[in-house]
Amino acid sequence: QVQLMESGGGLVQAGGSLRLSCAASGRIFRDNRMGWYRQAPGGQRELVADITSGRTTNYADSVKGRFAISRDSAKNMVYPQMNSLKPEDTAVYYCNLRVTYYSGSVDDYWGQGTQVTVSS
Repeated sequence: QVQLMESGGGLVQAGGSLRLSCAASGRIFRDNRMGWYRQAPGGQRELVADITSGRTTNYADSVKGRFAISRDSAKNMVYPQMNSLKPEDTAVYYCNLRVTYYSGSVDDYWGQGTQVTVSS
């Protein structure tokens, strides 16, 4: 089984920065995509950013230019650096690891979530 452990959430003022981290452990397929999703109260879970094992990145339009995602594949860790935070970034942030097999089947693993609150 794969387990994801998140850290780095908290309270920050608008315009500030936070760096989250997520560590994956267990039996991890080498070709994978790691990323972060978020869910605001009353909202749906949405992709924030992700990065493949080949380091191809993808960002939600709402965070482009403000967030930067990186990974350490040797340690199975992923780090989103979140800058210029806005109150609308307030949400529970979830780490995700996705494996897409040659057959086309997909395994998704999720962390427990970490709260990020941006005050105005």
